[in-house]
This record gives sequence, structure tokens and C-alpha cells, in this order.
Amino acid sequence: MPTGVTATDNLSTQEKSGTLGLLPLTALVVGSMIGGGVFSLPQNMARGASAGAITIGWLITGIGMLALAFVYTTLSTRKPGLDAGPYSYARAGFGNFVGFNSAWGYWISAWIGNVSYVVLIFGALSYFYAPFGAEGNTWQAIIGASLCVWLVHALVLVGIRQAAIINMITTLAKLGPIFLFIVLAFVAFNMPTFKLDFWGKEALILGSITTQVQSTMLVTLWVFIGIEGASVGSGRARKRSDIGKATILGFVTVLLLYLLVSLLSLGVMSQPELAALPAAASMANVLEAAVGAWGSVLVRIGLVISVAGAFLSWTLLAAEIPFRAAREGMLPGVFAKENDNGSPSGALWITSVCVQIVLIVTLYANSTYLALFYIASTAILVPYVFSGAYALKLAMSGESYDAHEGRGRDMAIGALATVYGAWLVYAAGPAYLLMCAILYAAGIPVYVWARRSRGERAFSRVEILIAIGLVGAAGVAAYLMGTGSISAL
Repeated sequence: MPTGVTATDNLSTQEKSGTLGLLPLTALVVGSMIGGGVFSLPQNMARGASAGAITIGWLITGIGMLALAFVYTTLSTRKPGLDAGPYSYARAGFGNFVGFNSAWGYWISAWIGNVSYVVLIFGALSYFYAPFGAEGNTWQAIIGASLCVWLVHALVLVGIRQAAIINMITTLAKLGPIFLFIVLAFVAFNMPTFKLDFWGKEALILGSITTQVQSTMLVTLWVFIGIEGASVGSGRARKRSDIGKATILGFVTVLLLYLLVSLLSLGVMSQPELAALPAAASMANVLEAAVGAWGSVLVRIGLVISVAGAFLSWTLLAAEIPFRAAREGMLPGVFAKENDNGSPSGALWITSVCVQIVLIVTLYANSTYLALFYIASTAILVPYVFSGAYALKLAMSGESYDAHEGRGRDMAIGALATVYGAWLVYAAGPAYLLMCAILYAAGIPVYVWARRSRGERAFSRVEILIAIGLVGAAGVAAYLMGTGSISAL
């Protein structure tokens, strides 16, 4: 752990006592992962891959994400003093600047993801009110989305426990339409449709199996973002042991749901048909093909409930990480403000303002749900990679292990999670990585401000090189975007 950081630094009485039990923590994990992504899975997966490649993609994702789930479970018990999930682990293992970038990247991913959520909500509602637009980025949709942002903002200000209870209710409510979809899709499932061009050899546009599997990676990452939810909220957990239980229970539940939704859809409509659907709420189109128009209505209602719940979960997470980082001097003190209800009010206000600004930008830039979620997915890769690397480092060094305690299993899990994270970096592709470099480079002045305001040195020699590399990559990205060589669309 970096010099000067202790397990109990600046913790309030409320945080020490803990307010969240197993069910609210599990709901935070499930609610964070199940948002709008599951309702867009059929088209998102089929747009670049056949049924066979999608199956392989889920296998890789299941193994990689299970390793990451075990990483967070292990670290929550071996390092109980680290209460802010990916940020804490990156800082403890690799220094202040890496820790800051983990917090910054996670925060950026969270609030950009929240923009995509409210855009998706109003894209789904356009089925009932056309002026919202299919992509949810008309001026009418932006006004409605802005109201949602500030209503949730007010709810979180009331208190973390109250917001978590409401999140648990919405999590249970969102599962109903998904379960019903699975049952109805199973009844309508047609094996010849599922097996049609199983490996995508006839659809030359899909490319090789490797290319197809690679195309699924950011989609599967996006729908699993939030697996660390219980770890991020560990400082507010009633029992430390509940963090690991909530992580694994949430992961297994969500994995089964995602597998069934994406694979059963391929038995209702063929891969080319799914790929041609609108990206947002494609599950609604699948169910409409199976049972008629009422199926589409059901799914869209479920989507609104689901995404609203996920938006609440991610508002909690988006405020918690910078709040913790600011209290340890990695972000300016304004992020560390807490109101009388124990809510991270400073970080919450800044987050909500950022979401509002980008919502307005989506109106003029005509940004889509897909573009936003690709950027959000790529931004969170840094926190995930360093979480796995820290678990591997602990197991290799023996820190926090008894002299006779076996470390082989934890080494394997840490290595697998790290390799999976590196694979995701490769799968993201250079365009999105470069665009995310701009977002990371923008955080450097914020970090310098935070460190100097505490009278502390900002960078070590190695960290200066990392900062220079980020600025260089951001410059390249800006040039390529200016020439039209790369784009988020």
C-alpha cells in the first residue's frame, strides 16, 4: 500500500458500521451488469459474428470474467483495508499515478455509460412516442433524459442506503421480462435457423472465426461491466464476507441470462436478420417475431425499468470511486465532499454535470448508443487489467498469505484475469484505445492539481514517462480524428 494510506484513513462512523447486506450488494452487482446491454444483445452480437463464433465468444468471456470475479472475491478478503475496488487495487499494487488512472478511467466509463443508458431509454420509448427518435438523441429525448439524470441525482443525495434499497427493487422488477423472454424464445426456438451458416462461412462480410470472436469481445465486456460493484461498495458492506458471495452470485446469474438471451435469439431469427435490426432494444424485435406486437411492448417496458435501475446503480458507483480517490489525495478535494446523509455529494454533482453536458453533445453530434458504449467499455479496461495484475502480484510475492498457504490457485486466477484483460485491449482495437487516450490525458492536470494541493510530488520518473506516453497517444488520436481517419461512429 502506498505510503501514508491506512485501512481506516478518513472513514466516517457510518462507513465503519456498514449499511449494505448480502441482498443489496448482490442487487448492486446484478443491477450494474443488467442494464440496456441485455436488451440489445441479439443485434449487437450478430452484427459481426455467426452462432458458432458467438458461442466461442461467450466461452472466452465466461472464463475470463469468472477469473475476474474470483479476483475481486479474493482481494476483498486478503486486502480488507482497500475499500474502493479497482482504484484501490491499482494504487496499492502499482503506485499513485496508476491508481489515479484506474479511478479516472472507471469514473469516465461509468458516467459515459450512464449517458448511453438514458439515450437507450428514450430510444425504446420512441416506439410509443415517435419524436424521441429510434436512437434516443432528439431534443425531446434529451430533455426527458436530463430530467431522469437529476431525479436520480436527488435520490442518491437522500442517502446511499435508500438508493440501494430502491435499486434492489428495480433489479427484481427487471428480471421478470427477461425470464419471460427466455421462456417464449425457447418455445419459438428453431434448430435449423440456429444452425444456418453456423460458422459464418457463407457471409463473407463476417470474416474469419478469429475476427468474428474478436467482434464479440467489447459487447460481452460491456454487458459484464459492474461485476466489481460489490467490491466498489465494500466500504459500506455490513459483512466483509458478503462481498465475495455477492460477486459470484451476481456473476453466475447474469452469465446464464446473457447466454440464453443471445443464443435463443439465433434460433428465432437468423444471423443476417438479427444483424439488420436496430441496435437499441433488438430483443423487442426478436420477441415480436416470435409472439407478435405485444412481445415488443413487453420488452420495451422491461428495458425502461432495467435501464433505470442500472442508471441508479451506476450513479452510485460513478460517485463512489472518485469520492474514495479524493479522500486519499488522488483527486481534488471537491470530489471528497459528503452531505449529512452520508452521500458523496461532491463527486455526485460533478458526475451529474458531466452526464448532462455529454447528453447535450449527443444531440448535436448525433452520437448513438453503440458509439457511447464502445467508448465506455474501452475506458474501463485499465481498471480491470490492473485488478488482475494486483491479484497476481500478491500471489507471487506471498504478501497477505501464511507461510504454508498454497498460492498456485490464486496465481492462476490472477494470471488468467490479466491475460483476459490484455486480450480485451487487443480486441478493442487501436481506434477506441486512441480515443480513450484523450480522456485519460485530460485527467493529468486534475491529478497534478490534486497532488500539489496537498504539497506532494505528482510523479516519479516512471510515472512521468507514462504521462508523456498518454499525451503523445492523445495527440495522435486528435490528429486522426481531425482527418477523419478514426471515428466513434
